[in-house]
Amino acid sequence: MKVALVYNAKEEASPLVSRTADPAENPPSSLPSASSFASSPRSVSVLAAPPAPERVNDLYAEWDTMETVNAVRAAIEERHSVLMIEANEDAFEIFRQRKFDFVFNIAEGLHGSSREAQVPAMLEMLRIPYLGSDPLTLALCLDKSRAKEVLSHHEIPTAAFTVVHSREELEDARVRFPSIVKPLHEGSSKGVYNSCVVRDTAELEREVNTIFEVYHEPALIEEFLTGREFTVALLGNGEDLRVLPLVEIKFDALPPGANPIYSYEAKWMWDSRENPLQIFECPATLSHSLHSEIEELCRHTYRVLRCRDWSRIDVRCDARGKAHIIEVNPLPGILPKPEDNSCFPKAARAAGMTYNQLINSVLDISMKRCGLFTQETQRKRANSN
Repeated sequence: MKVALVYNAKEEASPLVSRTADPAENPPSSLPSASSFASSPRSVSVLAAPPAPERVNDLYAEWDTMETVNAVRAAIEERHSVLMIEANEDAFEIFRQRKFDFVFNIAEGLHGSSREAQVPAMLEMLRIPYLGSDPLTLALCLDKSRAKEVLSHHEIPTAAFTVVHSREELEDARVRFPSIVKPLHEGSSKGVYNSCVVRDTAELEREVNTIFEVYHEPALIEEFLTGREFTVALLGNGEDLRVLPLVEIKFDALPPGANPIYSYEAKWMWDSRENPLQIFECPATLSHSLHSEIEELCRHTYRVLRCRDWSRIDVRCDARGKAHIIEVNPLPGILPKPEDNSCFPKAARAAGMTYNQLINSVLDISMKRCGLFTQETQRKRANSN
């Protein structure tokens, strides 16, 4: 088959604020460790405030590098011919005019709160089958508050939250401390910095104002859950839905004094290919009961939000150890190299899959859903395994 690979590729961007990526030279601040949060959540309100955040140019944080795009292309080319299409303003005409059988979509988009839904919406208009969730699910999951509202309706645990659109709304907001402040519709830890955990009104106002000024969008204020955090990769549809080995984020691997969150600094600055943080454990070590709770919670969330083919779901426990859904990612990150610490491929490797097998597995899953899983495809799949 001819498969179109649709992508957005990032270029190197100059930082808006000059800062070092070395935590030894640029310490996060004198804050409690992850263990002190977990054991004594009430103590955080009297601790020293973090410094005002130093922001970098994270505009393209969600986009893939060409290294990732080419790795996906190489995997697909094991079984299919590939047409590369950049998801820019010319994409619609290319979709309309070029001939191909299927779209492997990894495009995140750039503008607007529905940006992840834009390419799938074009493809649905043109009746072209594609990989992944539909435009409604993609738009819903990118707007964190809308996703949480749906989860709450279905009695799926998620952290208590409020959304503020203006400084006037913030004055009337009822917030319990500690809380965490995030941009309402961003991914890849974009806008979530070490300073986003807030303990008093002054810190809250600072972070909310930063989101207004830098990201020009509403701020999500969530109760800060003080327990363990996991990320869960899921593959499949219907009865064939599969949960891959759980990944735990080990906050004791962060620099001394860092908040126990997977912040932008932790994901993109302190963790490097040359000096990777030992921040993940996969498979995670946890009790059978907690593992079962998290797996069932993620399966239920996947179905309620109508995810398709694959998704990565972030889970965090409260102080009592009860699991809550933090975020759902229907376009999961898939960096190819193990030293990149990309969680979905990490979980796939723990399940015994190579990177190419992961890419072709989700492609087979999606083609089957679309009615394109032919005998020829089955034969090629058997020959490649």
